[in-house]
Amino acid sequence: MTTSHRPPEPVLERTTRRAWASDSRVWGRVGPPVVLVAAGLTAWQWYVTAADVRPQVLPSPLRVLEQGWAFRAQIWANTVPTLQVTAVGFAVSLALGWALAIAVDFSPWLRRALTPLLVASQTLPIIAIAPLLIIWFGFGLFPKVVVIALVTFFPITVGLIEGFAATDRQATSLLRSMGASRWQQFRYVRLPGAMPRFFTALRIGITYAVTGAIFAEYVGATAGLGIFMSLQKNSFRTDLVLAAVLVTALLSVTLFLLTYAVERLVIPWWRRG
Repeated sequence: MTTSHRPPEPVLERTTRRAWASDSRVWGRVGPPVVLVAAGLTAWQWYVTAADVRPQVLPSPLRVLEQGWAFRAQIWANTVPTLQVTAVGFAVSLALGWALAIAVDFSPWLRRALTPLLVASQTLPIIAIAPLLIIWFGFGLFPKVVVIALVTFFPITVGLIEGFAATDRQATSLLRSMGASRWQQFRYVRLPGAMPRFFTALRIGITYAVTGAIFAEYVGATAGLGIFMSLQKNSFRTDLVLAAVLVTALLSVTLFLLTYAVERLVIPWWRRG
């Protein structure tokens, strides 16, 4: 009786097949939005050319890229302050969010007292508050940090509070039965269990942070993409306004993707699971 043996798959062929499969998955994720954006830009370019629209009203995508590159030094000089304001404001928001969420998790009374205030903080009209902050505190860093904290504090704090509350109760009960303290239960069960929701909130918050920084600078600043847009708008340089908008979008997307990299470092088990 003969036994047929399947010849081993060549290493090169197996590696190539895996590479193709990986490329297919990547294209499946990024392909649709890339195609959609390309189609929109093509339609935009065609319309501006066919209708002979003045660049002061609607510049073509090619003109936006051309002028953005020509003024790249000026745009970059205003991007750095926006990045700095975003980083400081978001860091303050993270620190306050973590402190409040931990305090609320340890104190049911604080949860009942502060939850309505958290919700009320989101009803404040930033479009009215931001100019007042500029009047009260000037064009420095502080009013911009306050604006960023106001727009990012809520999703961070609520994400952490809900994450702490949604952790495994059986694991908490097991630790309690073994004599673990409240802090040990928090450290080994509630904190790791809350991290996935925290990173979801982090992704929401980081995009809000960039938008908040731009808006605060738009209202009043000495440097930054927001004030750059305002000045160029007043000069009817719509192409440079859109170039700054493009830089803002790229900045937001970059920071958004950076949260995934940090997530893989902090909780590598989550995405694999």
